[in-house]
Amino acid sequence: MKKTFLSTALLTLMGLSVQAQKFALVDMEYIMSNIPAYEQANEQLNQTSRKWQAEVEAIENEAKTLYKNYQDEAPFLTAEQKKAREQAIIDKEKEATDLRKKYFAPQGELYKKRISLIEPIQTDIYNAVKSIAQSKNFQLIIDRASDSGVIFASPSIDISNEVLQKMGYTVR
Repeated sequence: MKKTFLSTALLTLMGLSVQAQKFALVDMEYIMSNIPAYEQANEQLNQTSRKWQAEVEAIENEAKTLYKNYQDEAPFLTAEQKKAREQAIIDKEKEATDLRKKYFAPQGELYKKRISLIEPIQTDIYNAVKSIAQSKNFQLIIDRASDSGVIFASPSIDISNEVLQKMGYTVR
């Protein structure tokens, strides 16, 4: 009798804990590609990156030119002149390295610009997803674009278009 009671109690507890979990999928790449502000921000970042890269390359080319001139003129220079030219080359190379770090380091200017342009859009998306999740009682929403573990998902559980509509965008 004790075994039957324990078995019944255990099955009842298991049944209560296994309630229907509601979940959905979103495709962040699809959502962002349908937000014009995101496309504009990306284009602005690309233009800024190209501009800064050109600045760095110009300084690197100056250093290469200084080095080439130094090699050509080295036999005719005094020891003091050689030392001054070598220092000028080192300074120019350091300037290029420092500028590259300033712009492109992990916490550099490009990163800061990306945060300032993209983070507000991501926050809006998050808030829309959260609102839909709360209104429809979803316990879990997975980004199918970033999760390589999703092999197949029914299109009926993808709420990407709903997120875009919630944010005020029309779906293409």
